[in-house]
Amino acid sequence: MFIGAALVSVGLEIFLVPNNIIDGGIVGISIIASHLSHLPIGVFLILFNIPFFFIGYKQIGKTFAFSTLFAVLIMSIGTSILHPVKAFTADPLLAAVFGGVILGVGVGMVIRSGGSLDGTEIMAILFSKKSPFSVGEIVMFFNLFILSSAGFVFGWDHAMYSLIAYYIAYKMIDITIEGFDESKSVWIISENSREIGDAIIHRLGRGVTFLQGEGAFSGGNKLVIFCVINRLEEAKLKSIVEEMDRSAFLAVGNIHDVKGGRFRKKDIH
Repeated sequence: MFIGAALVSVGLEIFLVPNNIIDGGIVGISIIASHLSHLPIGVFLILFNIPFFFIGYKQIGKTFAFSTLFAVLIMSIGTSILHPVKAFTADPLLAAVFGGVILGVGVGMVIRSGGSLDGTEIMAILFSKKSPFSVGEIVMFFNLFILSSAGFVFGWDHAMYSLIAYYIAYKMIDITIEGFDESKSVWIISENSREIGDAIIHRLGRGVTFLQGEGAFSGGNKLVIFCVINRLEEAKLKSIVEEMDRSAFLAVGNIHDVKGGRFRKKDIH
C-alpha cells in the first residue's frame, strides 16, 4: 500500500500535474483546486477525502477506512516532497501515457492491499441505492464531468490528454488488481468429453471436472467439462478442443479470483 501510494504521487507530480493533465475522481478535483488556488495538491487530497473516511468507516468498516487514510496521507506527503522536482518530460502525450501507467499501477496496488485513494466510488454506491443507475455509470458520469472541467481550466487540448491518461490508468488498475496471470473458466460440451478431458490433464497440466448435463432440445445426456486455466493457456486449450472435436461447444469466461481445490498447475513434460 505504501509503494502504491508513493507511485501515485510520482505519477502526479513528475508527469501529470506539471503538464496540466488531470485524472478522474478526487485526484482530478484536487489538481484543479490546486491550480486555481496555488495551494499544494496534498492539502486538497486530504481535505476532499475526509468525508469519505467517515462514510467508508460506517459503510465498509474501520480496516478499510484506516487503510484509506494511511494511503491518502502517504500520497499527500509524497506529492509535497516531489513538488520541487522537475518534470521528466514537457511533452503532454508522453506525460499522459507514462503518468497514466504509473498512476494506474499505484492505485491498483492500493486497492489490492485493501485501501482506496478516491471517495467517488463510495459516493457512487450511495447514489446507486436511490437511482436507476449502476455504480459504474455514476462513477463514469462524475469523471466525465471532472475531465470536461479541465477543458475550461487548462484548455481543451489538455482535457483530451487527460482523457488519455484516465483511460490508461483505468486499464492499468485492472491489470494490477487482476494480474497478468488472470484466470479463466472453461466449459466444454462434446461427444468426446472424456478424450478432451484427458488431453487437458496430460497436455496442459490442468485438472478438470466432469458434470452430468442434459440437452434441453435433444433430451440426450451430455458430459460437460469444467476447468480453470490462465490467460496464457487459452490458445493451447482451444487448439486441443479443435483438434479432438471441431463441433464441440466451448465457452470461456474471466474469473477475478481462484482459491482452494486443485487449481495449482501440475508439472507437464
